[in-house]
Amino acid sequence: MALEMRETCERCEVSLTADGPASICSYECTFCADCTEAMAANCPNCGGELVTRPRRKAT
Repeated sequence: MALEMRETCERCEVSLTADGPASICSYECTFCADCTEAMAANCPNCGGELVTRPRRKAT
């Protein structure tokens, strides 16, 4: 099962690239690095930990 690589931050709606920095929780909520830092790496949707999202090569 592959992760859903969302293309925008769920908080500020900035564009995210598949090979760029982003954070994700266990429910695949996705945030940019700035929002992750502002939220102290806690998902506002589920309360879970935000961790670095794996990167994929751009195709």
